[in-house]
Amino acid sequence: MTLNSELRKTKREIDRLVRNWRALLDIMPEMVVLIREDFIIEYMNPSAISSFGNLCGQQCRENFCSANDRCQNNCPVLLCGSSEKHKDLVETRIGEVDVEYSYVPFEGYLGDRLIMLVMRDITDRKLHELEIDSFHTNIEDILQNKISELKESENTRKNLSHQVNLLKKQLKKTGQAEEMIGSSRKMLELRDIIFQVADSDATILITGESGTGKELVANLVRNSSSRLEKPFLKVNCNTINDNLLESDLFGYEKGAFTGAGARKKGKFEIVDGGTIFLDEIGDISPKMQASLLRVLQNGEIIRVGGNEPLKVDVRVIAATNVDLAQAVQDGNFRLDLYYRLNIINILIPPLRQRKEDVVDLATHFVRRYREAFKKDIDFLPDTIINRLLLHDWPGNVRELENVIQRAVLMAKNNVITEQELFFDVNPTSNGKGHYIEDLGNRVRESSLKEVLADFERELIRQFLETNKGNAQKTAKQLNVGKTALYDKMKRYGISPKKVKK
Repeated sequence: MTLNSELRKTKREIDRLVRNWRALLDIMPEMVVLIREDFIIEYMNPSAISSFGNLCGQQCRENFCSANDRCQNNCPVLLCGSSEKHKDLVETRIGEVDVEYSYVPFEGYLGDRLIMLVMRDITDRKLHELEIDSFHTNIEDILQNKISELKESENTRKNLSHQVNLLKKQLKKTGQAEEMIGSSRKMLELRDIIFQVADSDATILITGESGTGKELVANLVRNSSSRLEKPFLKVNCNTINDNLLESDLFGYEKGAFTGAGARKKGKFEIVDGGTIFLDEIGDISPKMQASLLRVLQNGEIIRVGGNEPLKVDVRVIAATNVDLAQAVQDGNFRLDLYYRLNIINILIPPLRQRKEDVVDLATHFVRRYREAFKKDIDFLPDTIINRLLLHDWPGNVRELENVIQRAVLMAKNNVITEQELFFDVNPTSNGKGHYIEDLGNRVRESSLKEVLADFERELIRQFLETNKGNAQKTAKQLNVGKTALYDKMKRYGISPKKVKK
């Protein structure tokens, strides 16, 4: 084999090796740069070119070093020429790219000495680290500032605690207030009064017609008070025999009466520290009135058959639909007890005085009873809403609930129709209907003009219903002109077509 052929073979082998290591470097995801001893960039793989551009043949100092020669102490070219060993990764910033790199001396295929720089882009990692550092710094600054404020002033700590407690109370009140359906001005005023007096220990008297929701108000008063976590008992005074009511409320001693085989605590002792709700307080006997007066005046009770007074701490909420002032004048209720009960009087308006709430209440009851009866009632038609708004509701919210409950139960489809809408008959009307009977009471609460307008509206609607929406026939029966009748129907929002349907 001649020398020339041997040289060609060697050259082919060298070319093969060069291609192999170039191919190996080209596919590496890391950025690889070969630098000569004279600081000239000899080679850059595609990853490096993608990040920095093609810098082959240029000075590495001009492209990889900062203006203040940041890498002078860590220059891979200088360090590889010294005896200092490199162990750890080095971090630096090249242009807009943060990198960490390692380096190693590298001998070229012609025997030239090179330095191989292997770099990894850590820009994203550095950004995350900066964000985390900034976050921690901000949190630490905030905590330090708060701690300093708390250390500087004990009053600040108390104020913050007070504000938190107020916010909790407000949130609690908001949640509880949602149980009282209605957004009318009268209901908003009622909620304001309740929240204003609830946290005191003053005795509260809740008055209003039957069915207005006195127990609901009592619940809201107690739940908004400082006695929320303490016992709460409810007693309906007109459902218990007078003698049994006294022993039930105040307890009894052993042998106080036949069957009293042992001492028993009454409800006032059981609820000590908490709240007791006495419903229908206007129906208690004179004897019970005297016993209750002792509790309200002195905070004392005496068990039936006992002589020794016992101290109790009980907040009393009472309710009645009886006019106690009139009962005092009639001699049926003690004046001193009336004054003790009537420290704070919460009057619940009847539903006819806040008809703005009828739709909200009806919608609430539809939701409740469609779930209870597994009915798919979607909405209340305008005709039904108009009927509900025209009704005077002598039975108040309880009557409305009964009407909606019955309508949902009887509904054949997913819409309540007038066939399912039956209004309760007032038991005191002797079959004549409650509307006329109630006018006298309404004059005391509204102007005569309003009462007559309501009566006229109801009368026109009833005649139209009887005549199946025939306006001409209705005008003749009411002895008014047809044009005048249409004017009145327009004013009252009555449609003959809807009445006919």
